[in-house]
Amino acid sequence: MLKRRRGHRARLRLTPAQALGAEDQGHAARALWNLVHDWWTMIPREGRSLAAADAAIRQGRKDLPWLAVLPAQAAQAVLKTYFQAWKNCWEGRAEAPAFKSRFRSRMAIDIPQGRDLQIVRLNRRWGRMWVPKIGYVLFRWTRDLPVGRRADSENRITGARLVKEPDGWHVVFRVQREVPGPAAHTGPTVGVDRGIAKPLALSDGTFREHGPWLTKGETKRLNRLEKTRERRRRARPSGERNSRRLTHTHDQIALLRATAKRRAVDWQHKTTTGITEAFSRIGVEDLAIGHMVRSAKGTVADPGVNVSQKAGLNRAITAEAWGRTVTMLEYKAAERGGSVVKVSAPYTSLRCSACGRITPGSRETQARFLCKSPACGFEAHADTNAGRNIDHAAGQAVSGRGDLGGTRSVKRQPPLGPHAA
Repeated sequence: MLKRRRGHRARLRLTPAQALGAEDQGHAARALWNLVHDWWTMIPREGRSLAAADAAIRQGRKDLPWLAVLPAQAAQAVLKTYFQAWKNCWEGRAEAPAFKSRFRSRMAIDIPQGRDLQIVRLNRRWGRMWVPKIGYVLFRWTRDLPVGRRADSENRITGARLVKEPDGWHVVFRVQREVPGPAAHTGPTVGVDRGIAKPLALSDGTFREHGPWLTKGETKRLNRLEKTRERRRRARPSGERNSRRLTHTHDQIALLRATAKRRAVDWQHKTTTGITEAFSRIGVEDLAIGHMVRSAKGTVADPGVNVSQKAGLNRAITAEAWGRTVTMLEYKAAERGGSVVKVSAPYTSLRCSACGRITPGSRETQARFLCKSPACGFEAHADTNAGRNIDHAAGQAVSGRGDLGGTRSVKRQPPLGPHAA
């Protein structure tokens, strides 16, 4: 048996008074983070410790009455999250923690103890939970949770976090379940090439595509709101606080963009579930996406070229969220007994997957690949050919950065042979 920890998001239904209380707590949590950050960066290194930071928080809650709006356990969670952010930085997994701006950070409130939630299912659609200093609140019940008689030491909710999104408040439950270990997946293998014209191209010749995330009417409304925002921003004197109309326009834009993101994540979840259920080994390119979406502006002394075209490409890559797709494939494949193998990206789209040669001019267009080798002449969609190369490279993977949770990464590959039938 294995312990599986997953998050489950549900929409909250708050009264106006409860929403006001949640916002007060969210602002207090953000301010506490900034206070802890200032204390940590100004104090001498030998004086930094969790115990000293905890004592500073307790004293701050006594000296600043508005900090008392945040429950004590939520305040302790802020400190633990801040310290974990530094650990992630020291281990090279993230940047150093920084100041949280009021308008550029998302409000969040931690409820670290699952027993404090007192979750009860009211009917088929709604459940009830307890939020400290706010009271009982309703949330949308969309999935069975281990509560009541279904809960035990191995199957339970270990905590939750309240998060404010553009479309309202949500709760993210931390769910722990005991599940049997997955049997080895016996399905075929596949290579997945990520792109823009074809979001996902599989080595078996099929594609996973989607349409625009917003309808024509929603896109037209978003463009109109963005023009309105720019007009109102130009009319506002520099340094003056935003008007209510400008703030309302920002909120409407954020709501439409959140709608597009929610639809994109839903498509990714459904698509990755289907791929991991059908295939045992999934090969993907090990892309440095952060480097790929860097701006091409350059400097004053050395200005960039084709800046507008590169900016459009960067937006298209970011909209596809390639990294999130791979993350979903990794944990879903591990749950089903499969694996994800990351292979080196260079030449996957230039090499012929039939003969293994790289012949100049074989990539005739963005969508057509025709091997120019006299002894081959293989023809296929360019993304399908790349997927076949990725699948073959994943099968030849024998070294790399290790096997973590069913995921292997291979940074360098020798010239590959023909694609395995």
